[in-house]
Amino acid sequence: MSGVGSAATPAGHGVASRAEYCVIACAEAWRDGGEILASPMGLVPSVGARLAKRTFAPDLLLTDGEAMIVGPDGTVEGWLPYRKHLELVTGGRRHVMMGASQIDRYGNQNISCIGDWAKPARQLLGVRGAPVNTLNHPTSYWIPKHSRRVFVEKVDMVCGVGYDHAAGAPYHRIPRVVSDLGVLDFATPGRTMRLVSVHPGVTVDQVQEATGFDLVIPDEVPYTREPTTAELRLIREVIDPGNTRAGEVPA
Repeated sequence: MSGVGSAATPAGHGVASRAEYCVIACAEAWRDGGEILASPMGLVPSVGARLAKRTFAPDLLLTDGEAMIVGPDGTVEGWLPYRKHLELVTGGRRHVMMGASQIDRYGNQNISCIGDWAKPARQLLGVRGAPVNTLNHPTSYWIPKHSRRVFVEKVDMVCGVGYDHAAGAPYHRIPRVVSDLGVLDFATPGRTMRLVSVHPGVTVDQVQEATGFDLVIPDEVPYTREPTTAELRLIREVIDPGNTRAGEVPA
């Protein structure tokens, strides 16, 4: 199997933690997004969105999770009434990064139940806003522990809509899936999941072994880009000095 053995080890390898590579990978989801509402769910995506706004995506709108537009430091900058929020959601002007209890090769996401709907083995969050999110604006995913329990051949219930169920949805798009092992997307002819990069210290074989279906794997798989010195300073000293990111990705 092809792997990163054919790619050069990034300069300064070992300086950044695995969690910081994950932050960078999440931040990149919002590159070139323009003036859109960023809705990161989870510690690492939140640090990533704030990093993106402070660096290469200054037009991003960040919220406090309720009804206020905030700056990168949390300072309130404006009011976001619910009706305006819905306009952004249904008009493609929001990019959310959600979690997934299960995700399959086409990007279908499950956060509702494990097992048969009539008698599930485990009850989870419920469908919530996943169908509206995925059909009406870009939706990426953050998976803090890449495993076959999460990356499955077929989800037990479709909550977030994947490419095989999204025909006719004008704003449906899944830009990327970020996990603690690497970055994946769906830029393939069949819109199935492709390995884009692995984080330093991870091999292509490790990612495939932790995935419950065959990934599309290019001949050359690079490492996830390294954070710059300025980005590391922002992450460690300004955005997340308490190192909450290590709570999601301890490696």
